Amino acid sequence: MFQGEDFTQHVEFNQLLCENDVQHFILYPSDLSSGVSAAKEAISNNSKVRIIILDGTWKKAYKIWQLSSNLKKMPMIHLPKDLKGNYRIRKAPSNNSLSTVEAGYHLLSLLEPERDFSPLIDAFNHMIDFQISNMPAGVFKRNYS
Repeated sequence: MFQGEDFTQHVEFNQLLCENDVQHFILYPSDLSSGVSAAKEAISNNSKVRIIILDGTWKKAYKIWQLSSNLKKMPMIHLPKDLKGNYRIRKAPSNNSLSTVEAGYHLLSLLEPERDFSPLIDAFNHMIDFQISNMPAGVFKRNYS
């Protein structure tokens, strides 16, 4: 995992992107993105696949997207639009906005449906429940309902 906002000149990241035996995708919903089936097709053709997921607030992910010209050269994929996030302790720009963990869980579940990734989403939901239970009385309802 790399930190920063502009990955255009990021040496290590660009070295990964130059690996010829790996097909790269970025999970980024847009009018130009394709469904996850594009990545799934590459996997079924025995290609190595690396999917980049931007981690941060929705505003930060957008900023990374805007600044990093190397990301815009990759094929974009998106998750199904009917998924609903459960990240109740953060305000989201829309009902189908997902946290990074939720996006990763759904992505892995779609790419490898024969595997069980529920421990990932279960841990995430327990984390949220724990944080809510430790908020002062009324804070969650007032700020996030």
